[in-house]
Amino acid sequence: MTSRDDGSIDPITVEVIGSALSSIVEEMGEALIRASYSTNIKERRDCSTALFDLEGRTLCQAEHIPMHLGSFLDLISHIMKRHPVADMRPGDVFCGNDAYEGGGTHLPDIVLAEPVFVDGAMIAWAVNLAHHADFADRGHAHIYQEGLRIPPIRLYRAGVLQEDVQALILLNCQVPRERISDFRAQMAANRLGVQRLQGLCAKYGRDTVLQAGSALQDYAERKMRAGIAALPDGVYRFRDRYDCPEVVGELDLACAITVDGDSMHLHFDAPPQVRAGLNMTMTALLSTVYYAVKAIVDPSILPNAGLARALSVTAPEGTIVNCVHPAAVNGRLSLCQRVVDLIFGALAPAVPRQVTAASNGACFSITFAGHQPADNALWVYLETIGGGSGARFNKDGLDGVHVHMTNTSNLPVEALEVEYPLTLMRYELVDGSGGAGQYRGGMAIRRVYRADHDCHVRVDGARILSAPWGLEGGLAGGLASISASVPLDRGSGMLRRGDLIEVVTGGSGGFGVPGDRDRAAVARDLAEGRIDAVAAREVYGPVVLRA
Repeated sequence: MTSRDDGSIDPITVEVIGSALSSIVEEMGEALIRASYSTNIKERRDCSTALFDLEGRTLCQAEHIPMHLGSFLDLISHIMKRHPVADMRPGDVFCGNDAYEGGGTHLPDIVLAEPVFVDGAMIAWAVNLAHHADFADRGHAHIYQEGLRIPPIRLYRAGVLQEDVQALILLNCQVPRERISDFRAQMAANRLGVQRLQGLCAKYGRDTVLQAGSALQDYAERKMRAGIAALPDGVYRFRDRYDCPEVVGELDLACAITVDGDSMHLHFDAPPQVRAGLNMTMTALLSTVYYAVKAIVDPSILPNAGLARALSVTAPEGTIVNCVHPAAVNGRLSLCQRVVDLIFGALAPAVPRQVTAASNGACFSITFAGHQPADNALWVYLETIGGGSGARFNKDGLDGVHVHMTNTSNLPVEALEVEYPLTLMRYELVDGSGGAGQYRGGMAIRRVYRADHDCHVRVDGARILSAPWGLEGGLAGGLASISASVPLDRGSGMLRRGDLIEVVTGGSGGFGVPGDRDRAAVARDLAEGRIDAVAAREVYGPVVLRA
């Protein structure tokens, strides 16, 4: 039985179909990863998959990378602005990445979207995103320096590849042999999603599946509203600072969160957008807010469009958290991590047991580009590096992991050294980088690379000047650092054969007042400059210096 007497759908059927939708997007993701060619996707899993309803509302997103929701949010609306639904046919595939005209958040994240037809009618979209680690050694003063901007265009028309469109894209890529193979993997993932959704409709009926999709969105809204209603009403504020190699000094960020019954409004204040690649579009801000609030209020809420109905978000246009054309956006993920810290910090007084202390607060990334010694072929290698995860009210933080808006993996050392002229000299956790507390913050990562052939390098990161904060008396985590055997200009430089570059990511904050067992460790960290002396004295008093 699939419906009640009043015409509403049976909740058991909704649950079964919801689980099937989740299974479809997870299978799409595995197909994309297994079929891809580049290390960034097949090893680091820098991709995401989703299903959307006809209007472009999220039905289900795989549990891959929360940030990628920002590249999905407005994509379908941008497609339908340019391409009437009446003109779409089975086998059409649309491609886009632009942060201003394509619904994206930065240019390496290229999205393919394929409409799903059942019984001759278009009912949904199968969508996936892959980070094409290609656009290296380019500036970030504005978006025109950051790669090829692709508005939503047809890559396939009724199942036929538009070879001139593909040729245009590949001509603007530095490593086209990787791009064409990864595009084929993306195509395979979407085709699988289309087939699986069509099979689900054949089993339960098209109308039942569509009705279940709407019911799942309504359920997510009810759970989000119930979670918000459990929070104390009020206005919660928090400030933090952001730094990165591309800007001088630190940028002040602030948020004010208003909890009113079963709804929440979040307002962000930030400096004007900058001539650097750290700016966020509004869709990037929205995806960050949806993740952070879901994580605090109720992590079990289904990842669909319904959860956003109880939330409203504002930020002044033209700022780094809501930039306008032509701001550069390539490194927006690092700033998104700091926005999560803002939200967690603001809501900590209301629900201290539902937030963590500050995590490493960045998305440290390092990109190498050069020519292979054997055949002079151009290569580009991107890696993002984890760090400490903030301590919780009842547990230590996790060591050396990706947190919050990113969920990729570090490339295995063996794969790195086989595929690229690089050697990893050190790869380790940084002792003492987790903030002291009743529960310790997670430790940072140190990676030291040696160039085995001349290449360009670029490093992006944060928490180099301001340490990740602790909660309830916990101390701050260790600072990040970047050092190289050659000068770096705003994080970029040329490595010659034998040159080294070291990246140390941020640690994370502790939770709760440290006990006596931590005094010696705190004194050591103070002496070595790894923690903030003012914060340590506030917890321990002068005795800490004699411990």
